[in-house]
Amino acid sequence: MRRKRRKIVKNIEEEHEEIKYEDTSVRELLTLMKDYSELITDLAYAAILYDNMDLAEEVGHLEAEMDKMMYLIRLKSMLSARTLEDAERLSGLLQVASASEKISDAAKDMVGILNMGVEVRPLMPHILSEADEKIHALKVYDDSDIVGRSIGELRIESFTGVRIIAIRRRNRWIYGPHGHHGLETGDIVIVSGVDAGFEELKEVASGRRTWDQVVS
Repeated sequence: MRRKRRKIVKNIEEEHEEIKYEDTSVRELLTLMKDYSELITDLAYAAILYDNMDLAEEVGHLEAEMDKMMYLIRLKSMLSARTLEDAERLSGLLQVASASEKISDAAKDMVGILNMGVEVRPLMPHILSEADEKIHALKVYDDSDIVGRSIGELRIESFTGVRIIAIRRRNRWIYGPHGHHGLETGDIVIVSGVDAGFEELKEVASGRRTWDQVVS
């Protein structure tokens, strides 16, 4: 019997009972929304591909954060517009923010499939087969020379074209890891990128090649 699904998405009111005004610039908020929209899209694809409810729930949480940032940008725009020129300039920024928010809404709708009680994994290879960048998972083994080294030190995306979007470490997830995050034995790494780059990284993670062989 198919296991009972726990609800993925929470309403914005549940995530943020009261949205407090934050002294953050519109530019900083827009940068965050851009980064979040990239991460939330990758996580949504990974959630469906691997039928993973933890990833799906993180999509719901990030979507609520995007709603919060959109709300703050609207507030700041209204407070900042003193002239027609200000209003026209801020209107363009709001359009960019709105586009990022629509991406996050679409990602939330995507993972909603997992609550429908239908098996979607057999469909994903066909859906993703034409994409230039694909979602993959790999395991880091003990004899790999990337163990104990940080993502930033390795410059993984620069050398392979593959971006790490999440790391499963024992019983917890690290979403959107930054350069200071290190890789450990047993990590399950969810990546987005071209097949060739993934195969290179997979060989290094398994210990069949060294990182120097990839970057040299």
